[in-house]
Amino acid sequence: MAVGISSAFVQLFDAEVKQAYQASRALAGVVRERNNVEGNQVKFPKIGKGTATVRVPQTDVTPLNVSYSQVTATMSDYIAAEYSDIFHQAKVNFDERRELVQVVGNAIGRRMDQLVIDALNSASSPSTVGTDIGGVGTILNLAKLLTAKKALDAKNVPAEGRCMVIHANGLAALLDETELTSSDFATVKALSMGEIDTFLGFKFIMLGDRDEGGLPLPSTRSSFAFHRDAVGLGVSMNQKSEINYVPEKTSFLVSSMFSAGAIAIDDEGIVKISSTE
Repeated sequence: MAVGISSAFVQLFDAEVKQAYQASRALAGVVRERNNVEGNQVKFPKIGKGTATVRVPQTDVTPLNVSYSQVTATMSDYIAAEYSDIFHQAKVNFDERRELVQVVGNAIGRRMDQLVIDALNSASSPSTVGTDIGGVGTILNLAKLLTAKKALDAKNVPAEGRCMVIHANGLAALLDETELTSSDFATVKALSMGEIDTFLGFKFIMLGDRDEGGLPLPSTRSSFAFHRDAVGLGVSMNQKSEINYVPEKTSFLVSSMFSAGAIAIDDEGIVKISSTE
């Protein structure tokens, strides 16, 4: 049950509520998504590549012998819920239930992001960019970005659909690089808005610290450059929020839930970037 409500009893305050700072879903639409999955697993197929050969008249063609494989994502169920006491409703000057819908909804959105991050981090053999690129023990920098781009280019990963997810500390470091903030080099929002939208063909997504785990930081921070088709997210039940009255609790139960699973489909489209913070 929501705690600390007594401090919000009606006083000479505005009716709008200041919620604790929290993030919402940031990685929606940047991976391959399969909705309405039946059962508890979804398979993402992968087809190999082949090489054309010289045609010799009146001889059998040489088949490409293309390989077929698939990866499987297993669905997991998640829920975020909180009680809203009906007695509190009469004592506060805001709709606690409406505010809790935002709180539990954002919690579910962040958990969906974490599924994608965990899938990126669990890729078996992605390209890697070491922490010493651009200087010994350095934080995220232009040299690391260029190395990540080169790794994807070398694997013939399409330019369209590339993303890069970085931590707030990495963004702060990049904003100190002239090549990313000067209009002489690129058209960016870095100077006016303090953010990087696109650079080197990547769509940048910044994440802060998250209770769900966020971007891995065991000893060095991991950022990821990837193509949207390199990661799959299967959803068997889309996020939904509901409010139900529970007589035994004399409270409303505000809850949000979903069922999904994510998996790395093609390691060649994923680059793991390590940096020291």
